[in-house]
Amino acid sequence: MNTFEEIYAEVCLIPKGKVASYGYIACRVGNPHLSRVVGYALHANPRPNEIPCHRVVMKDGSVSSGFAFGGPDVQREKLKREGVIFLPDGRVDMEKCALKL
Repeated sequence: MNTFEEIYAEVCLIPKGKVASYGYIACRVGNPHLSRVVGYALHANPRPNEIPCHRVVMKDGSVSSGFAFGGPDVQREKLKREGVIFLPDGRVDMEKCALKL
């Protein structure tokens, strides 16, 4: 399995109503320095209907300004529909919704 495939496998483990940071996914695939590679992989997501890349956010809970499948508003709406809680400033409530290592 190559690195992108490992990233996609980890992203598929994020349940509805939860999010993970790029760094979290990088750590899960064995290298905490691969956060940007996680972003590249998600931007190239070959199966957007199967790999829930919208569940990956910045470590501070911000949605991606470069969300590849419709922009940040689409990402935010998908997360809201899944029950993800947002703070008044528009960031995901990472305390309540983020997966922890």
